[in-house]
Formats: sequence, structure tokens, C-alpha cells
Amino acid sequence: MADHVDLVLEQWAAQRPDLDASPMAVIGRLSRASRLVSAELRRTFAAHDLDPASFDVLATLRRAGPHDGLTPTALCRASMVTSGAITQRLDRLEARGLVTRTPSESDGRGVVVALSDAGRALIDDVLPHHLETEQRVLAALSGEERDALAGTLRKLLESLGDTLD
Repeated sequence: MADHVDLVLEQWAAQRPDLDASPMAVIGRLSRASRLVSAELRRTFAAHDLDPASFDVLATLRRAGPHDGLTPTALCRASMVTSGAITQRLDRLEARGLVTRTPSESDGRGVVVALSDAGRALIDDVLPHHLETEQRVLAALSGEERDALAGTLRKLLESLGDTLD
């Protein structure tokens, strides 16, 4: 069965047979899959009045464990949110009563961000729906195929410098 990327590759082969367009088979599919998966996840988050970045902040705080919270810098490093967006996200989440910001005991200039009880309840409610969405998105792949794809993508990300330092 052909997909959109197959059509693009055929068109390039016809118009520029002198070029090797084979990287588009991977990059094009990664790009299209990312857009489609993101749309599915956005629908799930929207059903809980969240956006992807807000979900990520709440999930990062939740998986960090039951400690006193994270600094905005640590939160940024551990999440998928850029440093420029973290303050805005925290402002919105704090206004909704989902996170708290308190002065750091170890750094008088810093703050510590933590989940409020409402934030913990929300992320605990949303997470099963999020995982159900991810399961549905990946339903066409066997467990072995998922593992192989995850390993291949990890190798690609590592080659692009996306590693834990």
C-alpha cells in the first residue's frame, strides 16, 4: 500500500532522477507521523483543558516524585518545554491552581515549582487517557516492532546529540 511519501518519492524520481531522494522516505514519514500523533495527543489534552506543553510540565513534576518540587531550570531540563516558554506555562498553571511556586530554601533568588493537590489530581486523571491514546496510535505495530522502532529512533536521536549529559 502506497502512502503520501511514496508519491513524493516517485515525483522526485521523475523530475530529478540524478538525486538520491531516499532520505525523504524516513524524514518525510517521521515528519508526517509527528504531525498526526501530535494532533491525536492535542485532542486528548484538550479534553482535559490542557495543551501539550502544560501536560508536559505537570507530567514532569509528577514523575519527579514526591519531593519538594523542581526549580524552573531543572523543570526545563527534564521536560520537553523550552526555557522561553517555561515561565509562561508556569504562570498559566499557577493561575489555574495546578502548581505552586515557593521561594527556594537553598537559593534566596530562586523558586521551587511543585504540583498542587489539584495539579496532582489532574495529571493522575489525564495520564491514563494519554497512554490510551498512545496505545491506539501504535496499535498497528506489534510489541517487537515498537521495540525495534524505539531503538532505531533512540540511535537517531543520539546521533543528533539528544542525550542525557
